[in-house]
Amino acid sequence: MDRLIYTAMTGASQTMGRQAAVAHNLANVTSTGYRAEEHRLRAVPVQSTNAPSPLATRAFVVDASVNTDFTPGSMQYTGRALDVAVDGKGWIAVTLPDGTEGYTRNGSLELSVNGVLQTRGGFPVQGDGGAISVPPDVKITIGRDGTVSVIPESGAQNTVNVIGRIKLVNPDEVELARGADGFFRMRGGNAAPVDENVKAASGYLEGSNVSPVEQMVTMISLARQFEMQVKMLQSADQNDKSATQVISAR
Repeated sequence: MDRLIYTAMTGASQTMGRQAAVAHNLANVTSTGYRAEEHRLRAVPVQSTNAPSPLATRAFVVDASVNTDFTPGSMQYTGRALDVAVDGKGWIAVTLPDGTEGYTRNGSLELSVNGVLQTRGGFPVQGDGGAISVPPDVKITIGRDGTVSVIPESGAQNTVNVIGRIKLVNPDEVELARGADGFFRMRGGNAAPVDENVKAASGYLEGSNVSPVEQMVTMISLARQFEMQVKMLQSADQNDKSATQVISAR
């Protein structure tokens, strides 16, 4: 079989992995601030100490890396005070359950029952000195630099108080790794520094950067590749049976 069954098997296995990634992207077409995931495959020549050595055209397929497409998504106007998008490159820092920092582009925020500014998933947004607590009965505005200001809804409504500033960061994309929870983290485990150049857009949300048409075309192409790999497996099995019959006849 010249190791045909093994080479075809690795191709089919890795193609299924890419199909799963494409399916995950399609499931997040409407997810706010989502970044598309890409699987990069590479060919590894078959090596053996047995004679005869495999042909140079024979290669295994391996998943070389999982890449993220950091292309910004489209800006969508909501007019909601607690919606904030990162204008250009950058990230919003949040505090994860283990105490470390995570980074997201999903700026659909809300207030907890205790008045803490947090994500929809309940993760507190990082401020200058920790979580940002918002007093009751106030109107909230978020500035371009992430500054959170409040205006009382009663009494002297011309008094603006700054209660904190959302931590906006812009680490090198190479240093970011996506976690199973969807948040990005620094590979070294450190916290990224504040970047004064990152700007926020209040009343906007960033859409997903997944192109459904492109992902569907990729899904069809992968389905064809998987079908081809399966046919190769079937051919290898049939060749093996034919060779066995010839040997048995002798």
